[in-house]
Amino acid sequence: MDGRAARGLKSRKAVLTEAVNMASVEGLEGLSIGSLASRATLSKSGVAVLFGSKEQLQIATVDAARDIFIKMVIAPALEAAPGLARLRALLDAWISYSRDRVFVGGCFFSAASAEWDSKSGPVREAVEQVVLDWHSLLGSQIEAAVNAGEIPVVNVDQMVFETTAFLEAANARSLLTGSAESYISAKYALTRIYGEW
Repeated sequence: MDGRAARGLKSRKAVLTEAVNMASVEGLEGLSIGSLASRATLSKSGVAVLFGSKEQLQIATVDAARDIFIKMVIAPALEAAPGLARLRALLDAWISYSRDRVFVGGCFFSAASAEWDSKSGPVREAVEQVVLDWHSLLGSQIEAAVNAGEIPVVNVDQMVFETTAFLEAANARSLLTGSAESYISAKYALTRIYGEW
């Protein structure tokens, strides 16, 4: 890689670091080339060259947030055995990710889902795919727990819905109140489904 390409990648990473946090608070529509250039101490034209268009910037921001989510929530949980142990590890990691504000505005994908659920186009599709992948992972671990006899036979889709509802409610209430109490309530609700851990 030549020096110019390396500098471009470094600049792109710096912009996306600012973009994921900015979008978690102000929404993906709130991203602007000018504000990101200022935050990343780059020129507007330099940022424009890195991404090409606002839509491409938004999709790159979703992709960067996805990478962070995988690193903070999914990768650590994959060290646990499949089934109930991995499911509980995923839930603990998600609670920590939201509570500890990996993104300034709480769960990036809760915010992005609310912003884009009634819109159409590539940005919505990018957000939807990450959410569907997360739900699929939870479902696979619930199913593995059922198959191992760790939990009773359940409707997996319903369990994914209930599980994510508790997590998203905790995230929303914590952001609104500035308190972490909602995560305790969510964990309690989840232990009623999956047992103490």
